Amino acid sequence: MTAPPAELSALRPTVHVVPLSAPLQWLLLGWRDLLRCGYLSLAHGVLLAAFGLTLLVTARQHFWLLAGAFSGFLLVAPVLATSLYSMSRAIEHGGSVGWQLLRDTWLSWQQSRFMEAGGYWCLVRFGVLLALAGTGWVLTSAALITLLAAAPVNTPVDFLRHVVLADNSSLFEAWLAMGGVLAAPIFASSVVAMPLLLDRRINLLVAVLTSWRVVLANPGTMALWATLIMLLVLIGFATGLLGLIVLIPLLGHASWHAYRALVDASAFPERPRGR
Repeated sequence: MTAPPAELSALRPTVHVVPLSAPLQWLLLGWRDLLRCGYLSLAHGVLLAAFGLTLLVTARQHFWLLAGAFSGFLLVAPVLATSLYSMSRAIEHGGSVGWQLLRDTWLSWQQSRFMEAGGYWCLVRFGVLLALAGTGWVLTSAALITLLAAAPVNTPVDFLRHVVLADNSSLFEAWLAMGGVLAAPIFASSVVAMPLLLDRRINLLVAVLTSWRVVLANPGTMALWATLIMLLVLIGFATGLLGLIVLIPLLGHASWHAYRALVDASAFPERPRGR
């Protein structure tokens, strides 16, 4: 049973402690949902792989920009996976999964007032914040590489030679450290926030703080989950982006199951599907 609206501001979702092996279970459940949703899930992977290919073609002679763009992708991935969460949610509740569900998921923000507490606009605002963070990283990454590299970095070979393997230079280490400094708090803020916002009528601040509480309560498990996400995305990149067609929807569905295992927000009103 959900609490009356007047009492919601005093409530916090319950955070669970899960075993270190939990991420493997999330991936198995995500794979199950991927098989059930079929081409609808794979369509997300195709679109994102096509977007990555467009980036690759557009910036192939500006690898200093491309490196930041691809790593920035990880920052906004929770937003891009919103309809994947919605499909896993529908499966969990025994609902139907189809194009209508996807359309409602992406367009129902128009049905909420901008300042409505727990309204669908919370997802939009959070998406904008993550997009701004991703853009900031792209610009920061580009500036760091172009200003500090010993020679122009225009191709992957240039990046490998002048950044990764450069003698007497710690540019690559600085680039990784700066990316980690930015990515860690964003991961902590978003790991369950977007699925929570999709599932329950809850305000953005509570969702982000819940995400942080999840990470603080499960540091080892969440570090493993972040590592698995990074490794799977890198595998997708290493396969010429083709692997992303399967790996992106797999991770999206698995992230929904991560949220369900880590958070109990049943005290908050459930959001209707696509609203």
